[in-house]
Amino acid sequence: MINRKKGTETERSGKKPGSGISREKAAGKGRADGKKTGRIRKALVRDVKEVHSLINEFAAEQEMLPRSLNELYEHLRDMFVYEEDGRLKGVCSLHVVWEDLAEVRSLAVARRARGRGIGRSLVETCLEEARGLGVSRVFALTYIPEFFGLFGFKVVDKSELPHKIWGDCIRCPKFPDCNEFAVVRELLTGEDSYGA
Repeated sequence: MINRKKGTETERSGKKPGSGISREKAAGKGRADGKKTGRIRKALVRDVKEVHSLINEFAAEQEMLPRSLNELYEHLRDMFVYEEDGRLKGVCSLHVVWEDLAEVRSLAVARRARGRGIGRSLVETCLEEARGLGVSRVFALTYIPEFFGLFGFKVVDKSELPHKIWGDCIRCPKFPDCNEFAVVRELLTGEDSYGA
């Protein structure tokens, strides 16, 4: 089944929502206007070293937390990648924290690929996955809360999030003087809209 929405095509396998195993998004192949020409898919083992390089490029500038190869392999099933011409241009993960809570994390888009909607598509994919898994609330820790505001996330005090999420924070070089914003989005059952 193909669902056409705002010029993109989403292919679905007919598997249970949230399985994500064969879900793939194709985005405007062959466009000359600088828009996306790749696809979003679940990450594969072969992607981990490239994901590691992309994430840690931004981590070196303290724009996000670094991730070890071990950690990326352990959380491989959380990751979506944006692939274009055989190269990864973006990554984003949905990490389930508890029965009603998941985190959008490790969002990174290659500098030369920015401004083309890749980050937006990756976050939308993670939100779709969260809905399919039955997660009712999604959060992110970010330096750019305005970006997440585009998806209906609201800034909240970090203390509103459960202590379980702070495991990564302890490894951050900025801990405990973190200047990230906590943003949260409630997901509705059924069709969910954030004004996009």
